[in-house]
Amino acid sequence: MTCCRKPTVAQCTAVALLPAPEHLARFAVPGFPMQDGHVLCELGEGHAEDHAQMLWDDDLNSEGIWVRWGGSGSVATLTGLPWCPATDDRGDACWLFAGHPSGHAWQVVDPTMEALGAELARLYPHLYRHRGESGPG
Repeated sequence: MTCCRKPTVAQCTAVALLPAPEHLARFAVPGFPMQDGHVLCELGEGHAEDHAQMLWDDDLNSEGIWVRWGGSGSVATLTGLPWCPATDDRGDACWLFAGHPSGHAWQVVDPTMEALGAELARLYPHLYRHRGESGPG
């Protein structure tokens, strides 16, 4: 399935605390206990389904391992989900899971990263190619 790159949707801002799994704590380096970590939803804002962040690729099964969670106080679950089959008009694959809500990965824009990128381009224009130019950048 081929899709266009526009329009864009802002990234969901849901964050959850993912406790360090107790069954893995025994593998921690002595004196450096496993730490809880935060996960940020990678889907477009306004989705009605559970939030999701991809944790790692499972190449053997051609899927990603995702953490999914609902609203406040819900239990996070890890699950393997197949990749979305969509590609954009440049042939780039969507790196979200099949059947995901909201836009494809290339349509979801992280406003913080966009603002940071714009500021870096302003400060270091020689490191950024101008729109419409080809080549490294």
